[in-house]
Amino acid sequence: MLNHVMVGSNDIERARRFYDAVLGAIGAGEGMRNVSASGHVRFFYRHDGNMFSVTQPIDGKPATVANGFTIGFKCASSAQVDAFHAAALANGGQTAEDPPGTRKAGYYIAYVRDPDGHKLCAIHHPPKAG
Repeated sequence: MLNHVMVGSNDIERARRFYDAVLGAIGAGEGMRNVSASGHVRFFYRHDGNMFSVTQPIDGKPATVANGFTIGFKCASSAQVDAFHAAALANGGQTAEDPPGTRKAGYYIAYVRDPDGHKLCAIHHPPKAG
């Protein structure tokens, strides 16, 4: 249903370093730099048929955080969730909510906030027994 998710940043190079690290931890690699027709810098990350991007706000106003908005990144294992979380903390992010771990539904999850305050979730859905 979704084509992509894009968030704004007030420091695009800081955001690039953060997302190169956390999305690299789950296999996405470095972002592709793009300059829009208006001259604003954006970075695009493609992985497993999905796209995430970070941009300088094109309207010229400061980037802000959407209250109640979370972006979830699918991970192949709980170790990948932990790597995402560790990369976030090492690159200016902060833990959000509880530390990484298994939640009631059986998912292994880590929540972080990026340096601009956007809430991110790394999640591993273990295979169902049966």
